[in-house]
Amino acid sequence: MVFLIFSVVIIVAGVFLFATNGKKLWDGQHVTEEAPKVMKKEVVQKEKPQPSPKQQVQYDEQPEVGEEIGTLTIPAISSTLPIIHGTNEDELAKGVGHYAGSVLPGMDDNSVLSGHRDTVFRKLGDVGKGDLLEVETRAGLFTYRVNKVRIVDKDDRTVIVPKPRATLTVSTCYPFYYVGPAPKRYILVATLVEKDTTKHWSKAS
Repeated sequence: MVFLIFSVVIIVAGVFLFATNGKKLWDGQHVTEEAPKVMKKEVVQKEKPQPSPKQQVQYDEQPEVGEEIGTLTIPAISSTLPIIHGTNEDELAKGVGHYAGSVLPGMDDNSVLSGHRDTVFRKLGDVGKGDLLEVETRAGLFTYRVNKVRIVDKDDRTVIVPKPRATLTVSTCYPFYYVGPAPKRYILVATLVEKDTTKHWSKAS
């Protein structure tokens, strides 16, 4: 009787061990078959092309002083003005002057525009934070949003300092109704929010 019980126990234990080892063997084979699929999926994900880096705006050539290079549109005051390369009196008499020592509009860094308060920028005081400035040149259409308004001394050189991102700085004399040479400058500082390089300005004939 004891021998019969012992034999049954041995058989049951053998069946249990066989079932356990068989499951482990199946699981191991299943993992081995799935591993290449997982690795292949990871490889595909790694090989997925990454977005190309931001492209810098390009101009074919540097304009000559006195040359018209585009337009400045200020929707807040319903004004579209010609931009002339240079900020001497001859250029400012024709429109908005682009400071030749700064980058051209749309490019990274600080592009500086200036104009007379009694001609092109007569209503610039009505333009403030949040308003848009649109510049169209041969390189494209560039939209900036004003994020800062400054009033500085006329000799303040911080207006033309380099910037870490595409910036448009617009300057005119201040106060607007001052009699004689104004002692200060009204400054709009705007950052690039949109660019469309499929649109190209051309000078009207």
